[in-house]
Amino acid sequence: MTTRDLISPTNCTLALIDHQPQMFFGVGSADRETIINNVVGLAKAAKIFKVPTILTTVAAKTFSGPLIPQLQAVFPDQKPIDRTTMNSWEDKNFVAAVEKTNRKKLIIAALWTEICLVFPAICAVQAGYEVYAVVDASGATTLEAHNAAIQRMIQVGITPVSWLQVLCELQRDWARQETYAAVMDLAKEHAGAYGVGVFYAQSMGGHGG
Repeated sequence: MTTRDLISPTNCTLALIDHQPQMFFGVGSADRETIINNVVGLAKAAKIFKVPTILTTVAAKTFSGPLIPQLQAVFPDQKPIDRTTMNSWEDKNFVAAVEKTNRKKLIIAALWTEICLVFPAICAVQAGYEVYAVVDASGATTLEAHNAAIQRMIQVGITPVSWLQVLCELQRDWARQETYAAVMDLAKEHAGAYGVGVFYAQSMGGHGG
């Protein structure tokens, strides 16, 4: 049984699936540099709030290449789970990693949206998880494929979110001082115009937020 309360640092797990060079080569739904920025921002958000994060690759040594270095650098000591299956949920090591966290809210970003995000997201829902798809940290072969995949996921109860939404939902209260400075630094680095606004507010003597 899942609930529809907000995500928090203590009730969710993050899975980052197949952000690898070969997978990026095929992305045509959005600017690839933007997706890289967003998924790295998402990973850093999870690290700030100590959200369990699962990294996975597909055929890293034979086809798709290693996890992109910008993402691996966030978790330098964590070895991604490498698979042969297109669907991460059909890999026993991935499922075991999800189950080990003992959390029923699963946040997923993946390449490609129409395959490596949709397949495990639907399977996770069937297994009783409440799934959130980070659509701007994922990419598909075409914009049409990306949008169709999002609609397919919505129809089975998966919630589309953005990476900045996840960050703010984890922080929730600007009075949460233990993570405030790190969140502001992350916003300045990865949140585009909002980050510029934070820099401006701080430079004028404010605190941002």
